[in-house]
Amino acid sequence: MSKIGYHHGDLRRTIVTAAVEAIGDSGLDGWSLRELARRAGVSHAAPAHHFGDKSGVLTAIAVEGFTLLADALEAAEPDLLDMGLAYVSFAVTYPVHFGVMFQPGLYRGDDEAVRKAEARAGDVLREGARAVTIPPSGPEHTTLAAWSIVHGFANLWLSGALRMPADTDPVQAARPVLRRLLEH
Repeated sequence: MSKIGYHHGDLRRTIVTAAVEAIGDSGLDGWSLRELARRAGVSHAAPAHHFGDKSGVLTAIAVEGFTLLADALEAAEPDLLDMGLAYVSFAVTYPVHFGVMFQPGLYRGDDEAVRKAEARAGDVLREGARAVTIPPSGPEHTTLAAWSIVHGFANLWLSGALRMPADTDPVQAARPVLRRLLEH
């Protein structure tokens, strides 16, 4: 086993973790592969070897994000309210992933792993929407309405645009908003 493999175990995981930290610290434009190598304690060539370029790193973050989102949605009660709250909780817990996932121009959207992870998350959300159809819409419109509301709320929360007290729990703040969607 190489010295790097011995010290770092899963080098890809180490680099993705370094990327999430770097993006969290400096934003989507404020990091480089060389910085990831420094943060991960590996040679400057290691990130490029494993991911090719920044887009490859962001693709790995998107895959991880969609997988984490699908896991969170599956862990929620199988109703639209709980799934919506799980979505907001995911966004607040994983803001870097959330920020990357919904900017497909940043990563390789045609990547098979991205497509599978994104489809899984979408399927779970659509399944939750099937239980609630808001007349006169069908389940596809309910899914789009629910996604639009929870995604918008999460973006507004993360940007600070909602201007709520610092000690406000974002999931609890989202609850009445999502209940409004479900009133019909």
